[in-house]
Amino acid sequence: MNKRLFAIGDIHGCFDSLKELVENKIQLQKSDKLILLGDYIDRGDKSKAVVDFIIELQDKGYNIVPLMGNHEVMLLDACENGKNVSKWILNGGNETLKSFEIISIKSIEPKYLKFFKELEYYYSFDEFLFVHAGFNDNLVNPFSDFYSMLWKCKEFYTNPLLANKTIIHGHNPVSVSKCEERVLFKLDVINIDTGCVYKDKEGFGRLTAYECNTRRIDFV
Repeated sequence: MNKRLFAIGDIHGCFDSLKELVENKIQLQKSDKLILLGDYIDRGDKSKAVVDFIIELQDKGYNIVPLMGNHEVMLLDACENGKNVSKWILNGGNETLKSFEIISIKSIEPKYLKFFKELEYYYSFDEFLFVHAGFNDNLVNPFSDFYSMLWKCKEFYTNPLLANKTIIHGHNPVSVSKCEERVLFKLDVINIDTGCVYKDKEGFGRLTAYECNTRRIDFV
């Protein structure tokens, strides 16, 4: 039996959904590999709990590969330069501060900053590429443009290094039905950010896991 290979889209502080998806819906095993596509924090009200849960899974020996999202980068940028704090706050940083029970980003514990700083920008496994947003299709080496990995999504690629890969990403929320459609048609680029934090928006508000080997999607 092939080991399972999962990816989970943008979480944005939706800890309850993440816990339900991992523990009950997909019932993650230590023999599985789980790639998390970034944006663990901001907007939702339980960012700290999300990060604690990821760290706890890693500490327990689960095979977790957490990737960098643009919201993690905004937090790190805000830590390094006070001029960037307002941009982060405008993008949901206030909710993250509340979840950490602090009023200043300078008060975030070093272990969390270490977690954020060590996140990878993309991950390659077999025929799959995992990234928060997308790649710069125009570069000879698309893996050198970290900005595009965080901010730029595309629905197809022509770069020889990308063309024969299935790219799993998040960043731009899509409806559950559009996500299901791209999986059903076995497209080469699959967006699994189904807007978990947007519970009041019709067709969105779900957290999605995609099992790459069986091309199965699960929502909570």
